[in-house]
Amino acid sequence: MNSLYTAVATATHGRDGRAVLSDGSLDLKLAVPKEMGGSGEGNNPEQLFAAGYAACFSSALGITGRRAGVDLSKASVTGEVSIGMQGEGFALAVVLRITLPGDIDAETGGQLVAQAHQVCPYSNAIRGNVPVELVVG
Repeated sequence: MNSLYTAVATATHGRDGRAVLSDGSLDLKLAVPKEMGGSGEGNNPEQLFAAGYAACFSSALGITGRRAGVDLSKASVTGEVSIGMQGEGFALAVVLRITLPGDIDAETGGQLVAQAHQVCPYSNAIRGNVPVELVVG
C-alpha cells in the first residue's frame, strides 16, 4: 500500500481512560457504557468506530456517485456498532443505515451502496471478520 496519510492516537487506561490525537486536535475522556456496567460519562471505542465508519462510508458513497454521474451529496450514513460476547472474548457487529436522496431509484441506489462497500477502507479492513449489514432506506 502506498500510504497517503497516517493518523496517530494514543490511549491510556483502556475504556476508563483517555484517547488523544498526536496533533492535539482531539482529547477524549473514555468510559465504559452504562449498558456494560460503567458510568457512561465519556465516549467509548464503539462510538468512535461508528462515527469513523459512517464518515468513511459516506465518503466512499460520494466517490461511487461521482463515478456514476449521480449526485449523492444529500445522502447520509448512520453507523451502529454493537459489541457482544463471542466464545471466550468479544466481537463486533455493524449496521450501516444509508439514506439516499428521494430521486435515486432503488436499483441504482443499491448498486452505488454495494460499490461503496467495495471502495470504503473500513469495509475492506473488516470484511470477512465483522458482519456488516447495509440497510438502504
